Amino acid sequence: MQTLSSFITVNPEIQFGKPVFKGTRVPVQSLFWHLEKGISINSFLEDFPSVTKEQSEAVIEWSGKHFEMPEIINDETIIG
Repeated sequence: MQTLSSFITVNPEIQFGKPVFKGTRVPVQSLFWHLEKGISINSFLEDFPSVTKEQSEAVIEWSGKHFEMPEIINDETIIG
């Protein structure tokens, strides 16, 4: 079983310390920006060929699993 750190990394020297897909300089957030705009994963991968399909699917799967945890609903992070 792989962990999230198998797919993303955080380094203060890359993209100001924002999470990026491992082995790239592509911020993970860019995947979600694409999806929010209705752009497919395949189009995202075409735009960012250094990101693998496995990486993008793993991040989405991880995100989905975290919404299964009730305590996430009490997170007061501002959205939008």
